[in-house]
Amino acid sequence: MAEDAHLPPLPGAAPVTELRGDDKTGGSTRFAPRGVPVITGINRVGLLALYMKEVRRFLKVQTQTIWAPAFTTLLFLAIFTVALGREGRMVLGVPFATFVAPGLIVMAMMQNAFANSSFSLLSGKMQGTIIDLLMPPLSSGELMAGILAAAITRAIGVGLAVALAMAFWPGVSLAMTHPWAVVWFGLMGALMLATIGLATSIWAEKFDHNAAVTNFIIAPLSLLSGTFYVIDNLHGVAQAISRANPFFYVISGFRYGFLGGSDIGEAQHVWAAAGGLLVLNAALMLGVYALLRSGWKLKS
Repeated sequence: MAEDAHLPPLPGAAPVTELRGDDKTGGSTRFAPRGVPVITGINRVGLLALYMKEVRRFLKVQTQTIWAPAFTTLLFLAIFTVALGREGRMVLGVPFATFVAPGLIVMAMMQNAFANSSFSLLSGKMQGTIIDLLMPPLSSGELMAGILAAAITRAIGVGLAVALAMAFWPGVSLAMTHPWAVVWFGLMGALMLATIGLATSIWAEKFDHNAAVTNFIIAPLSLLSGTFYVIDNLHGVAQAISRANPFFYVISGFRYGFLGGSDIGEAQHVWAAAGGLLVLNAALMLGVYALLRSGWKLKS
């Protein structure tokens, strides 16, 4: 019997069956029984490879994916500060520039999380390389986790770049009152948009579909979510619509972490919003997981 026939099985691998080979070397070949998976549990190597592939994809063009969004967000800050922040205008007890800065940071994070995940599967379908994602031994959950994790990584990178630039902006203070809220609402917002982006990537058949969701859904919900104003100033109907917008709770909760106050309400209302976003994200992820498992618009 060949010497390698007595080697112990690999960690996490299924039991193997020894098959004697009749090749010229006289060696034997070790295979798993038919129908028994070789990789059991989580495919950590494959998941890490997918995550690194997605991260390297946006880092290779970081001028477009990281620094350009930071520059665009600074333009928003400059324009609205000049237009609405004159004569020392105060909002929620702080200067207008300090009020609007957290909303701009998390808005940029959410939009870029969506942009990253919405491109992943769609580019494969358009270029004919979707098989590179479907053929590897990755489960639907692992495929989803790798894409979402990379999108959140990009969102964090954009958020740090925007915050760094705003830290040097005159009149802006980014001192945190509740760091947990900054971390939680930032991650929940990025995860929510990354999940919606992945669903868009599954549904879309061309880049026009992706652009339509970005321009007619994501952008309006972002801009009309209280980023530049307090919703208490709105009419009753408009205020009710704003409170039905999940983007509002992300932006206001993120702002609460910096300022210690927001238009969500008291501290218990902020905690309720934090829990509600967790439930919403769980529901969205379950829906996207079901789409991936079904192979809808991915497998012919």
